Amino acid sequence: MRARTPLLALAMAALMLPSAANAIGIEDIVDGGNTYNWQLVELPGAVCSNGSQYRFWYYDSPTSNNMVISFEGGGACWDYPSCSGQTGILGAANPNGIPADYITQMKAKYVSPLINGADPGIPGRAKNNIVTNGWDMVYMPYCTGDVHVGNRVVTYTDPTGVNPPITFRHNGYNNTVAAANFLHGRFPSINKLLVTGFSAGGVASGATFYQVRRTLVPTKAYLLNDSGPLFPAPNSSYNSYLLHSTIKTAWNLASIFSQLPASFNPNDFGSMNSMVATQFPNDRMAYTGYSSDYNFSRFSYERFYPGITQAGILAKWRADQTNLINQIKLYSNYSYHVPWHRPINDSHCDSIITFMG
Repeated sequence: MRARTPLLALAMAALMLPSAANAIGIEDIVDGGNTYNWQLVELPGAVCSNGSQYRFWYYDSPTSNNMVISFEGGGACWDYPSCSGQTGILGAANPNGIPADYITQMKAKYVSPLINGADPGIPGRAKNNIVTNGWDMVYMPYCTGDVHVGNRVVTYTDPTGVNPPITFRHNGYNNTVAAANFLHGRFPSINKLLVTGFSAGGVASGATFYQVRRTLVPTKAYLLNDSGPLFPAPNSSYNSYLLHSTIKTAWNLASIFSQLPASFNPNDFGSMNSMVATQFPNDRMAYTGYSSDYNFSRFSYERFYPGITQAGILAKWRADQTNLINQIKLYSNYSYHVPWHRPINDSHCDSIITFMG
């Protein structure tokens, strides 16, 4: 494994190279990506944070009635500094919207082996097809800063008074519901449905599973939350309570929680895990995420515990992760895979680019 790390690093470096005539592209190193005949969908009322049209894509496989829905990740925001892209503050992806050619760009094309139906080949290791090879595919880009579940249009004001206010549309929930309704009409007879996502999209996979599964009514459904944990945090003694309280208000999550079964506790986001496990006892759910994740963990604690160190952040993360694992253990249809570390993306996300590492 250690000998392969330089090759993996080379492949990852190709993702970061600027476009140039003589640059090495990821396609020169990685045997991956996809060549699907993607179909673009634009729905009324589905918008990005800047008010531009929200877009998503699907591929209709001629050989399968199984489907993957993948929610894209890319941070989150809940105030002026984070939603305006202020230097030094963690923020959210695609503040300028989703262009019409987004699905052919590098991130969407290469980021998900689950969407591509294969763990890609790199020098020294061949490409390997996986169980989702040949399935129908749905790729849900991310541009609302609200882990695909917000329901609020808000004007954020610069606390320094220097810059003009910004209007930010946390419209993720409406985009997700509109997409699910469209997909039900387009794919009325789904056999197996895998709802997944990475990072912010991992949160979305767990937070929207109830609505998506009930709308699409597949024969069998699966949930794979990659590195977007819904940590239990019922009161202020829990590490993620401050984050959860903040986004509950910023994204108007109460308007969404009221649509969920009574087994969901709106004062404890982590109860979503228990709710879906009990509502759908014949489905299979899983969470995966690294114990050394220094990406999502920063969003969880960095701005809520001033002066906290990396060691302090990871200590809180591991405590929260332990609480989540103990919760998952209560349900026979919910499992977990929690490795320690890999040299990709600060140990953040288990199913992006490759499963190796």
